[in-house]
Amino acid sequence: MALPSFMQHLDVLEDCGLVRSQKTGRVRTYELRLHSLRAAEKWLAKHRTVWESRLEQLDDYLITMEEQTR
Repeated sequence: MALPSFMQHLDVLEDCGLVRSQKTGRVRTYELRLHSLRAAEKWLAKHRTVWESRLEQLDDYLITMEEQTR
């Protein structure tokens, strides 16, 4: 990955509040914001069961469709 693309990704993460940066001279240091990451993790965990259920339904449907075409 090219440095400008990498920096763009870090800017997005910083805008979302998932990382924080500090510039000292020519060096920019990034740190993870654990509180924000925990909130994102909770949101993902909450929605994971819904997504898994829907994917299982899709899998069952596709298996049924494949069996019908045989």
